[in-house]
Amino acid sequence: MGKLENAISINKLSFGYTKNIILENIFAQIPYGSFTVIMGRNGSGKSTLLKLISGLLHPSDGDIYIDNKMLGTLSNRKKAHLIGFLGQQHRAIFPFTVEEVVMTGRAAFIGIVPKLSDKFVVEESIEKAGISHLKKRFYTDLSGGEQQLVMIARLLAQQPKILILDEPISHLDFNNQLRIIQLIKQLVNEGITVVATLHDPNNAFLFGDFFLFVHDKKVITDETNEPWNNPLIHKIFHDEIELIPYKEKFFIFPKICSPDC
Repeated sequence: MGKLENAISINKLSFGYTKNIILENIFAQIPYGSFTVIMGRNGSGKSTLLKLISGLLHPSDGDIYIDNKMLGTLSNRKKAHLIGFLGQQHRAIFPFTVEEVVMTGRAAFIGIVPKLSDKFVVEESIEKAGISHLKKRFYTDLSGGEQQLVMIARLLAQQPKILILDEPISHLDFNNQLRIIQLIKQLVNEGITVVATLHDPNNAFLFGDFFLFVHDKKVITDETNEPWNNPLIHKIFHDEIELIPYKEKFFIFPKICSPDC
């Protein structure tokens, strides 16, 4: 049997809190080895969808399959092998070194004391994230961009097949945004599936491979390979945008109102 097409399959998924339905009757597939970007307005349910895919929330109805395995039947250890999740907020309470923070990514797999193999995985993850020069530094002393790279290295130490990232470059300066986007693309090229929400549609269009739009409690797959032309983009941004061509893609900019408008 050949390799399955989809890393994640979502079937008739619904979720809500009491009577507040956030996502309703969703079907979606996310292909292996892609950088899939989820787009939508603030409060549309993007972060909720990522938490459902990661197993941090449980659907009211429907099923999620990860690597052809029903998510709800997986142990925490098996989920850690498949999925690494990075939320929008992460704070270190204690002054751990970078090495120690990344080692916590092995927590689901080690016993009382980390083995030599665990230390090797941590070293490899730190190197892949490009932060070897920081490994003896305290996490709490690092810049926001450096901390984000440490947290991605921590995910890599899990050795998951899929990375789920909620706004991984928000609040970072331009250079750190590029560093993390380049790392994501490198990981995708190595066969890891990455699913992320991105605040800036231009970063999404420039670097994403596959797109899902969250709107009006639904998830709509972009099947055009030209997500900037999808009618939902205009609904998300209230038609207050202009498309500017760039090579074979487009940038989105706010409409500039003329003096007489």
